[in-house]
Amino acid sequence: MRIALLGGTGDIGEGLALRWAFHTNHEVLVGSRDPERARTKAEEYETELDSRGVEVSIKGFENGMAADRADVIVLAVPPYHVADTVEAIAERLDDGDVLVSPATGMKRDEDGFHYHRPSAGSVTQLAADAAPEGVPVVGAFHNLAAGRLADLDAELGVDTLLVGDDEDAKETVRLLAEGIEGLRVLDAGGLANAPEIEAITPLLINVAMNNEGMHDLGVRFV
Repeated sequence: MRIALLGGTGDIGEGLALRWAFHTNHEVLVGSRDPERARTKAEEYETELDSRGVEVSIKGFENGMAADRADVIVLAVPPYHVADTVEAIAERLDDGDVLVSPATGMKRDEDGFHYHRPSAGSVTQLAADAAPEGVPVVGAFHNLAAGRLADLDAELGVDTLLVGDDEDAKETVRLLAEGIEGLRVLDAGGLANAPEIEAITPLLINVAMNNEGMHDLGVRFV
């Protein structure tokens, strides 16, 4: 399968790109608003993988071109860019494509990080509202520590929760996520449940900030 990571030059995009290219045979495309930056980061990812004995081709494109070439499009962009990014690539999407939203809205004050719930209810719902008809949205990868994900020497041993209203799209994302070694996938129901999942992320950051040695904290349900 061909996966486009829009905003694939950022932290979560880097981690997912490296993990999918390292653990699976899926084709990975890096997207950015700046195509030159996308190409540069794609080359950096290739170099990292080559140093580990993995020869793989990762290509970089402008976001719209990356989306046009992919079956699954991950919106690895900041939460305030999610809706605009979907609208910008809408004409490049086909029926049957799947959008994946890992973003979480947060704000920070002197006490720490807090969930910043958008008017739509969740960032995942923002993506769904902006998506063209026939293009389902699945929420996934919200609570992963980006640094741990991008460190291929680190064992993950964590869970990711899926939400979505299209069961076929959720199954597609589940299979992709389970291709990443050490990542367990759990179904958390429909899109209406996204706020509860997104709200876990600032909690994890606060715990990591206040406890030594927990900067790459994740969630495991037992």
